Amino acid sequence: MSTSTVWPSATATSRLRPLESPQLQIVDGFWADRLRLNRERTIPHGLDQIRRRGALDNLGLAAGAQGDYQALADSAGFTFPFLDSDVYKWLEAVGWELGRAADSPLATAADEVIAIVAAAQRPDGYLNSYVQVVGGGTPHRDLAWGHEFYCVGHLIQAAVAWHRTVGDDRLLAVAVRAADRIDDEFGPTGRSGVDGHPGIEMALVELTRVTGDRRYLTLAARMLELRGHGLLGHGRFGAQYWQDHQPVRQAATVAGHAVRQLYLDCGAVDVAVELDDHDLLAAVQRRWHDLVRTRTYLTGGMGSRHRDEAFGDPYELPPDRAYAETCAAIASVMLAWRLLLATGDAGYADAIERAMYNGVLAGISLTGARFFYTNPLQLRTLRASDPPGHGERVPWFPCACCPPNLMRLLSSWQQYLATSDNAGVQMHQYATADIQADIAAGAVRLSVRTDYPWNGRVTVHIVQTPDQPWTLSLRVPQWCRSATLIGPGGAGPRAAGEGSVALSRHWQPGETVILDLDLPVRVTEPDPRIDAVRGCVAIERGPLVYCIESADVASDSPLEELRWDPERQPVAVARPDIGDAVVGVNVPVVPPGSTDSSPAATVAGAIPYFAWANRRVQGMRVWIPR
Repeated sequence: MSTSTVWPSATATSRLRPLESPQLQIVDGFWADRLRLNRERTIPHGLDQIRRRGALDNLGLAAGAQGDYQALADSAGFTFPFLDSDVYKWLEAVGWELGRAADSPLATAADEVIAIVAAAQRPDGYLNSYVQVVGGGTPHRDLAWGHEFYCVGHLIQAAVAWHRTVGDDRLLAVAVRAADRIDDEFGPTGRSGVDGHPGIEMALVELTRVTGDRRYLTLAARMLELRGHGLLGHGRFGAQYWQDHQPVRQAATVAGHAVRQLYLDCGAVDVAVELDDHDLLAAVQRRWHDLVRTRTYLTGGMGSRHRDEAFGDPYELPPDRAYAETCAAIASVMLAWRLLLATGDAGYADAIERAMYNGVLAGISLTGARFFYTNPLQLRTLRASDPPGHGERVPWFPCACCPPNLMRLLSSWQQYLATSDNAGVQMHQYATADIQADIAAGAVRLSVRTDYPWNGRVTVHIVQTPDQPWTLSLRVPQWCRSATLIGPGGAGPRAAGEGSVALSRHWQPGETVILDLDLPVRVTEPDPRIDAVRGCVAIERGPLVYCIESADVASDSPLEELRWDPERQPVAVARPDIGDAVVGVNVPVVPPGSTDSSPAATVAGAIPYFAWANRRVQGMRVWIPR
């Protein structure tokens, strides 16, 4: 049984294969701590919130319970119609967790939620609590804003998780009926329609992979071909907002709402590899490379405009006005993973690493129960009042897409560590983990030990190996300027920027490979075309972007008045006040009033960007003026 979020079929044109979830176990270190926090704190917190905020009760109303529908309205006065998706994302997270290890209380709580979901479904397969309770009961009258397909997409993904991890098909039965209801109305002989929020496309492909029924793949491909032909109309923000301005195959750049675009392209990659559609895959790659080059923040965050949660113009990346929705960073990981599987290009693994350590983890507090919706790269010390989630972390949101999205990504994170092909095993992300893979030569077992991201040494022990040669590939991150590989054949430096190193040999149990990635503090210059940060520098170390908070400014000067001192070098220092093993950076700065000829010797403490706003929030900045 496949146990991965993405599982290309045997006939798909994917360069790499994901490993089954039980074959990948994170056992210690940085990521083990975060996965444990997600399981023990964040997921239970999520259940409490979907109960208290009404999302679960709304489904109960659809099943016949008494009460009032609970949902707030957006800025235009429209009631949020998509809260069912928060329940489905929570269920998906639980599914992946139960696949990693049994948990009786968690399973019991999920049983209750699954029963409510199943009871809410109508006999004809339709399921959407908003439409059933307050929307008049007639499906698909508002495809642009109703999110009906979008919610079914998350239902399918939850069902896939439960089917693949624990062999429980209660949700799958609900999802199949819901998908069949959509196919009956919108399939090849039905009406033409697409959802204003993409997402169902990738879910339908996964449903084909689970059931073997190619109707769902055909429906996903049809939805992709229909988008870009004006079916959704202009709307409040223009056709670009929901990627309905140009056909998917023709659009040269990303446009509109960031999460919508990234989810749409996830579906396009899934369809492309299943149908061997090289043109469709090339279109996604073209958009991705332009996105990374011109519209991605240093943190991996995406989306610079608040008005429509959208991508801005090329190089429109203001740090203080960054929207950089947590869901957009998560969606970028999902898309980069699909592109990595499809092409084998290590650059996509680099993008996953940058987004995960910075753009994604910044969205959740170190306690696991407070969240950011948006992720700016600067917060001014003196500022106007902000809505919840802008500057101060909050326990939940009226539009709560981000918290359960974080839960399901973290619950499935071990799946992103490594892949296989007929030749061997490829390691993409580094964590202390045990890895198993079945390759053409036979069974492989690896034991990986590392203090990454604080230390750049990654040690791989060969525990089990076939009696034939095979290839072990290790990613050398793009940020790494100096790497050394120590293996059975000796040691040697590796060229920066080569993407990965591959060792092909007849391995023996007990052999060890060590990859040493140099982790000096890096001073990063911005692209001069980014007006908002021209004349600034940022601090990075390994995969981590750093920021300065007011709490770590030694003088009484406002954070905004400090300047970078080019005459001195930043220095890595231990920061036990932030967390065990955390490495911070002492940044040389010139306080206000100092002259360039005799700057006062002072430093400001920088911490990893993912850890900001876990103390009293005043000012913060990533980019430091010269």
